[in-house]
Amino acid sequence: MIVDTHVHIWEMSEKYPIGPTAPNWTSKPDEPATADELIEDMDQNGVDRSVLVQTSWSTWDNGYIADSQARFPDRSIGHGMLDPQNPDNADQARYWMEERGLLGFRFHPMYYPDEKVLTTPQNRPLWEVLAAMDAVIQFHLNAACADQIAEIARRHPQMPLLLDHMGYPNLDEPAEAFQPIVELANFDNVAVKISDVHGRSRESFPYADVHPFIQRLHHAFGAERMLWGTGYPGHHRTKHNWPTLAEELRLVQEGFDFLSQREKDQMLGGTAARIWGLT
Repeated sequence: MIVDTHVHIWEMSEKYPIGPTAPNWTSKPDEPATADELIEDMDQNGVDRSVLVQTSWSTWDNGYIADSQARFPDRSIGHGMLDPQNPDNADQARYWMEERGLLGFRFHPMYYPDEKVLTTPQNRPLWEVLAAMDAVIQFHLNAACADQIAEIARRHPQMPLLLDHMGYPNLDEPAEAFQPIVELANFDNVAVKISDVHGRSRESFPYADVHPFIQRLHHAFGAERMLWGTGYPGHHRTKHNWPTLAEELRLVQEGFDFLSQREKDQMLGGTAARIWGLT
């Protein structure tokens, strides 16, 4: 089984509007990137399932993700977004999971640099609800946010917590600056996505300057807690400066020569199958 754990899709319509979520967010797309495009891309490249991740330009309404998961229940897993500053976000979590079928959510602590937005007292009921509902949670983060994820992992050790894009390693920083991300491996419920490798790199395929970070993560987490993820459907991949889906698969299969074939298979789907209970 091959599972892409990180794909953004969106529509642009009265039913599925676009608009800001995070503070100071200004980016907007100029065309839709649909679930149908994604399914076609998956079929052409042998990907069995994808995790649909709500975009920061699709408002706090996760309707398109929920409806797409309902249309393609055997091919997709829906992850929405919840406003960490909304005092009613625990009720919103219940709604999107119980009424609309979402399986998890993404949070963006790095968009709130002046506040530990995830771990405010206001959000304690939110995390209690998410843990009780067996939600899978992913974080768009850098090392400065690691303490918030550690606190959540410590309080809710059974809730799967995923670190997007390797926790954004930075080639311009000393190696020790990345250590807070690596140390999150001390929590058994934390896993890491090996995604946006090309975006961290200054080199061409296979982006070897980023490999030392991936090897550190591999040593700390093991392949059993590493996941593969990409970005966008179809032509939107190259439009947004991401590799094609075929190139993303080739990166794992041919570019990561420090992994065994068993470890590559684990990262490409085995870990995801365990986390989301896929068969």
